Amino acid sequence: MDTIYADYSISMSEFKKNPAQVLRSAGEKPVAVLNHNRPAFYMVTPKLFEALVEKLVDLDLVELVRHRLAHKDTAIEVDIDKI
Repeated sequence: MDTIYADYSISMSEFKKNPAQVLRSAGEKPVAVLNHNRPAFYMVTPKLFEALVEKLVDLDLVELVRHRLAHKDTAIEVDIDKI
């Protein structure tokens, strides 16, 4: 059985009847749309999608900082006032 990462779920056939109503009913929560009782896709609001993308960007930045800290002994000092 697949894990469902949403508080709300709906069958594909029910979703097709009125997707806008499903979105309104869920509010800011994600909705798992199921096909044969397995998640086919997740529906999220633009606000939630933006938050997810920002989180992914933050995780990429954390990895970049960790990499740079691990190699700081090879860094070249720069005076930003002279640029």
